Amino acid sequence: MRWDFLFAKQIKALFSIEIVALMFIIGGIIFLAVEKFYKPKEHFVDDVEKVSYKQALWIGIAQIFALIPGTSRAGASIIGAMLVGLTRKASAEFSFLLAFPVMCATTGYDILKHHNELFMNSNFTVLAVGFVVSFVVAYATIKLFLKFLERFTFVSFGIYRILFGIALLLYA
Repeated sequence: MRWDFLFAKQIKALFSIEIVALMFIIGGIIFLAVEKFYKPKEHFVDDVEKVSYKQALWIGIAQIFALIPGTSRAGASIIGAMLVGLTRKASAEFSFLLAFPVMCATTGYDILKHHNELFMNSNFTVLAVGFVVSFVVAYATIKLFLKFLERFTFVSFGIYRILFGIALLLYA
């Protein structure tokens, strides 16, 4: 059995502009609802090193919803983390850390699957520069986003998702 195609047909069947738009809207509503009822408490986890195995499991389960087209992987894991008692900042940090193995596995799989096209007649200098620039921009973006979360909520992100979903529906 090939694990990489376990749900491939079902996921591909969901790909349509309407489904993506609806998931943007639903995701936005979920962000707004979670923010409305989110009340930071003293016992909330504010350090990713203090996340329990049980909390990590539930956050991972929440990330599964990202298999639905239009659902943000980061958004799903952040919402899951907030629901199991992490602060906004710790939720985002954990989500970024959770992305690392997923992205490494995806990149590794893609390299194995397309190694002939990637490395045949490739300019390794261009690949190296692209890697370094991508790393620096991603690092700066994460730092800025975590600073943003120290002062603001995810309400603007929820509104953005709803407006973008509506725009997609109007386009479709």
